[in-house]
Amino acid sequence: MHDVGPETAESIFDFFQEPHNIKVIEKLKKAGVVFPQMKRTKGKLSGKTFLFTGALELFSRDEAKEVVERLGGKTAPSISKKVDYVVAGTEPGSKYDEAKKLGLNIISEEEFKGMVH
Repeated sequence: MHDVGPETAESIFDFFQEPHNIKVIEKLKKAGVVFPQMKRTKGKLSGKTFLFTGALELFSRDEAKEVVERLGGKTAPSISKKVDYVVAGTEPGSKYDEAKKLGLNIISEEEFKGMVH
């Protein structure tokens, strides 16, 4: 088995960043196409849990979740001590306040983008 080189990996990554491609994949899923789940053992975000709050401008919620999962991380639906990063968009609301109280690592959407690229 051959490894994927950096140029091919970047091309694949870029493909899945394109909103049009993501929409086509979602349409295929809705039409009944089943994509096998690949077990991720390593990844840039492996072992990290993210929570998104507020309005995101660079990603949709689904895109952000997909990026995290593709890079080996997880997303959380609610605030807890298990969350490693809270990504705060505009007007983040009560989840942001709760994250501050718990002393969680709060990052901007720009910082998140830097982590995933």
